[in-house]
Amino acid sequence: MGNRRSMENNRRMERRRGTEKRISPKERQKKKRKRRRKRIILVCVELFVLAGLCIAGYGMLKLGKLNINILDQNKLEVYKDTGPYTNIACFGLDSRNGELEGGVQSDSIMIVSINNETNDVKLISVYRDTLLQQADGSYSKANSAYNRGGPEEAISLLNRNFDLDIRNYVSVNFNALVDVIDALGGLEIEMTQEEAYYSNGYAAETSRIVGQEMVKIDEVAGTQLLDGVHAVSYARIRYTKGNDFKRTERQREVLQKTVEKAKKADLLTLNKIVDKVFPQISTSLTIKDMFGYVANIMEYNIVETTGFPYALTTSEEVRDHSGSYVVPIDFTGNVTQLHQNIFSESGYEPSNKVQQIHNDIIYLTGITEDTSAMQTTFEGDSQ
Repeated sequence: MGNRRSMENNRRMERRRGTEKRISPKERQKKKRKRRRKRIILVCVELFVLAGLCIAGYGMLKLGKLNINILDQNKLEVYKDTGPYTNIACFGLDSRNGELEGGVQSDSIMIVSINNETNDVKLISVYRDTLLQQADGSYSKANSAYNRGGPEEAISLLNRNFDLDIRNYVSVNFNALVDVIDALGGLEIEMTQEEAYYSNGYAAETSRIVGQEMVKIDEVAGTQLLDGVHAVSYARIRYTKGNDFKRTERQREVLQKTVEKAKKADLLTLNKIVDKVFPQISTSLTIKDMFGYVANIMEYNIVETTGFPYALTTSEEVRDHSGSYVVPIDFTGNVTQLHQNIFSESGYEPSNKVQQIHNDIIYLTGITEDTSAMQTTFEGDSQ
């Protein structure tokens, strides 16, 4: 048996030698070159895969610095799917002790709406003092939901009151923006003399909170290069004309300018931002989600920023409530306009829940559709 196998092997070797003898030297060279090319291609593929794994591993390491918080989707009160749009709730927290997941008021509330077909992005600020329905059916200011139940309750508030389908959030200690803006080399912002004056006033407190030295800016009108402390302080001013409405406009301006500058930053700068800021962020986005957004970051364009409600007034005479509230005038009309502006839904019909909230707000405040609306948009707002 062994001898037969040996004989068969010998025959195969002889046939191979015979074939090789019939191949010309030129053809033999060509075969060698082909084999060499195959080896080079194989090595390149291996190096490419290895590089991809290294990049993915580096990304995982960086994203691991985030505080990822998985939400109970059953508690988010998602109304209905809004089609090719991804809507994310963003909360800026006035967190002095690092709280990110509740027990602190949301200093700013924004809805970031991404059109996945065009990569257009719209930013909608929800005025924090807006009278809205809470999870237990009571009515209070919009920013109290985060304090009561963290991001789950804050997201459900937006979905319940506005017929939305928000499933994810990003919360950031607003002071983390100081580190981002400083790493980017500051922001050029056109200011009034009054804004420059108040920016210095707020900067004294901001600098103490973040542990940085405060250097005064010139209290004159014009464009100034603001460091992180002054840019964040500028975004917090609420004692000029427009009060909180103008304040949310400044917040959107600072955010938009920060995004625009970050898109032009080099990798070393972005790496510095990630290391400093990621530990100060809480989010429900998965690592897969974030890789997707990072891959498209250069394609996203902020095309509109605005504040909600569109038609409103303020009141200190809310039944069984104390304090001053932002009161939507014609709540269903405001929600209809929101859907038209974000999703281009003409003739949107608000849900029964929104209709109920509309009636409750009239009962609590006495403010009807005939009430005169306050001015809430100012120069620079792109509504």
